[in-house]
Amino acid sequence: MIKDKTTWYVSWFDTPFYHTLYKDRDDREAQLFMDNLTQYLNISETGKILDLACGKGRHSIYLNSLGYNVVGADLSENSINFAKQFENETLKFKVHDMCKPFPDTFDAVFNLFTSFGYFDDEEDNLNTIKAIKSDLNEYGIGVIDFMNTDYVIANLVPEETKQVDDITFHLKRFVKDNYIIKDISFTLQGEDYNFQERVKAFTLKDFEALFEAAEVNLLEVFGNYKLQKFDAKTSDRLVMLFK
Repeated sequence: MIKDKTTWYVSWFDTPFYHTLYKDRDDREAQLFMDNLTQYLNISETGKILDLACGKGRHSIYLNSLGYNVVGADLSENSINFAKQFENETLKFKVHDMCKPFPDTFDAVFNLFTSFGYFDDEEDNLNTIKAIKSDLNEYGIGVIDFMNTDYVIANLVPEETKQVDDITFHLKRFVKDNYIIKDISFTLQGEDYNFQERVKAFTLKDFEALFEAAEVNLLEVFGNYKLQKFDAKTSDRLVMLFK
């Protein structure tokens, strides 16, 4: 069952505006992260990786270029349809709800760039961890790359205007009910648009509780894409390895 189209992340992620707003993401940094992560995990040259919540597939495509057998999975049909143009024998893209197990197992499952904590139903967060667990083979490792919420909240920019192409995005950020929220508004061709991003402000302690409930073991915690030690006050990322 595909999730309700009125859910914020279904409607927002499936628009072209989402990709316009974030088009300046640093691909070089993302590739460095994938290099560091795959080397650290020592995944075999023919290893299978599931890129869970893959978007338009930028991580999946790069991982495949390194020689891995990759499946990119995402709830957004538009994103998957776009990514399918890059498919080959060892790179496939599927529409998939990450709360549910994938019909295959992998040497690694990557959930990258804060693609977690969107759900209104708290149980879906735990279900996602359980699904990742079932997606791993006997020696597989799960990876969740989340924001460091302590750092993000301490450095939150309440209001910002961002010009991308011919769109002026007005962004408002705030914390409410333990969610970090971003209101996004803009006008295009005389029509007003309003979207919202809501991400649960999970801390490392919160994830530890989820991992315990899902009966998985937290192996390593890193604070950035160079895989340096995590510090709750100064790290910009929360990268967790588990199995």
